[in-house]
Amino acid sequence: MPPLILGTGTVGRTLAAAFSALGHEVVLGTRDPGATAGRTSPEPMGGTPFREWQAEHGGIGLETFAEAAGRSALVVNATNGAASLAALAAAGEARLATKILVDVSNPLDFSQGMPPVLNPVNTDSLAERIQRAFPDARVVKTLNTMNAGIMVDPGRLADGDHSVFVSGDDPAAKETVTGLLRALGHRDIIDLGDITTARGAEMVLPLWLRLFGALGTPDFNFKIVRGG
Repeated sequence: MPPLILGTGTVGRTLAAAFSALGHEVVLGTRDPGATAGRTSPEPMGGTPFREWQAEHGGIGLETFAEAAGRSALVVNATNGAASLAALAAAGEARLATKILVDVSNPLDFSQGMPPVLNPVNTDSLAERIQRAFPDARVVKTLNTMNAGIMVDPGRLADGDHSVFVSGDDPAAKETVTGLLRALGHRDIIDLGDITTARGAEMVLPLWLRLFGALGTPDFNFKIVRGG
């Protein structure tokens, strides 16, 4: 049963290509496969048009959210945070039941302009909302505190010596996701605790955005330095 990546933007495509390179059969989920496959314009952030990208990654399937979710054991939510609940609903609650649902998205709200704010924030998180909406899925929050390139190639920075966080209620699901993170090259994997700790991971984003502006590059990450 191939991993399903929900979302065909930069993050979704980067993760799909990385999992495929690790030997997994991967499928991308989208609302309208025909429309997605026909995209010839550059992506909003300047990425390769989807048609060109798909031609270079012929082994990666493209299906509707529902079709793909029905035959996938692990689902990665790489959609825009504002659209995540709708995309997962299209996949179907029954199809997501008992499956590991890895949430790498962020609840960025652009309605007030730039920089975006978080919604929800402080007393809730997108990961918790996903878990409440799909109570039988095993939601694990991770990878949302770095850009897509570092998600799949941590060694490009400081020889991979930086941190990634994991939050979730299901220990076995977190163990599986930790294994995937290690396969991608991550070494400093910090289990923050239950799904409510995703609030802290999501609230890193305002700092991340300011650092992006100050540094002029998204190629950075956080390292948690422990005491002796």
